Amino acid sequence: MSVITFKYQDLKDLGIDMEKDELIDTLPMMSSDIEDFDDEEIKVEFFPNRPDNLSVEGVARSFKGFIGQEVGLPEYEITSSGESVSVDDDVAEIRPYIGFAKIDDVDFTGDKLKYIMDFQENLHWVIGRDRKKVAIGIHNADVVNAPFKYIATPKQENAFVPLEKDTPMTPEEILTEHDKGKDYAHLLENFDKYPLILDCDDNILSMPPIINGELTKIKEDTKNIIVDVTGTDERAVNQALNIICCSFAEVGGKIKSMEVKYSDKTIISPDLTPQEMNVHVDTANKLIGGISLNTEDIKELLLKARFNAEILNDNELKVYIPAYRVDILHEVDIVENIAVQYRINSIEAELPDINTVAYENDWFKAESTIRDVMVGLGFQEVMSLMLTNEESHYKFMNQQEEDHVQVARPITIDRTMIRTSLINSLMEFLEDNKHEDLPQKIFEIGDVLYMDETNENKVKASKKLAGLICHSTANFTEIKSVVTSVVSNLGYSMEISDSNNPSFISGRAPEVITNFTLEYPVIAFEIEFINK
Repeated sequence: MSVITFKYQDLKDLGIDMEKDELIDTLPMMSSDIEDFDDEEIKVEFFPNRPDNLSVEGVARSFKGFIGQEVGLPEYEITSSGESVSVDDDVAEIRPYIGFAKIDDVDFTGDKLKYIMDFQENLHWVIGRDRKKVAIGIHNADVVNAPFKYIATPKQENAFVPLEKDTPMTPEEILTEHDKGKDYAHLLENFDKYPLILDCDDNILSMPPIINGELTKIKEDTKNIIVDVTGTDERAVNQALNIICCSFAEVGGKIKSMEVKYSDKTIISPDLTPQEMNVHVDTANKLIGGISLNTEDIKELLLKARFNAEILNDNELKVYIPAYRVDILHEVDIVENIAVQYRINSIEAELPDINTVAYENDWFKAESTIRDVMVGLGFQEVMSLMLTNEESHYKFMNQQEEDHVQVARPITIDRTMIRTSLINSLMEFLEDNKHEDLPQKIFEIGDVLYMDETNENKVKASKKLAGLICHSTANFTEIKSVVTSVVSNLGYSMEISDSNNPSFISGRAPEVITNFTLEYPVIAFEIEFINK
């Protein structure tokens, strides 16, 4: 989960005057967890579905509602800046969407500059998928002039001084020589042109999603800023921009909108229009259980969640959801907020009024048999998470990345997708345990998930068995013998044919093994079980 650090004094400055012990007892009640604290600072974890709480301003806003200090939908005034950014058609294939806003009267003194940089990076992980989906730039507005341009430039043109450098570099040089450029070069490696944001005098603000220019670097004395958010997902771009703008507005920042001009449309950015959704009393009471709320009760709880609510009838309310609450997708999400504000510990536990007779699922019977076979062959079982990341799953395994199920709000950088294979998880296990004695023989039985356009749900679940052996003389004959024994003991037969799977050695070049920092040969197999 994402962890933010702030001082108790920061909350006091934002209007929350609560003793440390009471604060530490209360914060976990609003869906957070105390990671660590001392006499001055506190570290708090929030689930990635609440990116609006990844700044101290967002925490204060939610906390004020939870304790009833401020309730209802926060209202942020937006005035027009009269400025615009035009979007070049050439960026459509690279990073087609951009959100733009000006914010005046900001304060970066003390720790505030560090806080906003941490906030920006947290949003890069939670919404941006490490900048692949969304990238954020924050610039000193007083050193550039509108109108602005969002263009695609050839690699060797439009040199500028990137952050932390003293001399101009071309976009291509940034990707090959600058530390940040090398870290994120993979996001642009398949394109002949790279995105740039320029002002009317051709001063370069940013090379999204890589790095900002030194010209617009934020300092403690910066008072007015421009926020740009670029990406491949228009909805995510606007969500990230809304969250940042509302956070600055909480501490007196004045939001000014800008026109974003595409070739086929013009939009006003940001748009903080509340989302509307209905919630039903009977649904809330049924899903939460142990309570009996009426419309007035639910309205009061929704106000504490910083929503507005209008009673439509005895069983239904219209809910107005602030633009920064990007986690509200369904009525169930509103019910969750009602439960949080009611306080989970106040809900009485109830046993379900259902009688059932338990029996073992057929698959688990088969799984038990498979497990017995593998243990009998001298293997040790491991259990890993279904979540992994693209680098480990594809790049380290020397595989071409394919469509896969992604995590919309990843908790960490190494848990961004659902696996389609088990082998890379076993390789990670070996990497973590390479100090242990050899040979190592491990296996896993687990679920995988594929994208499947022929399926109504667009995904297909499957069960797999994977085994892996590591020692100095491991070879094909050994793993063939293992697979033959597994298949035979399960009552099947098999045929062997050539394969060009790039995860396995071709010409004795052990690239996958070295990617996981292993020093000995590794042999592996994987079997998929298909329901018919």
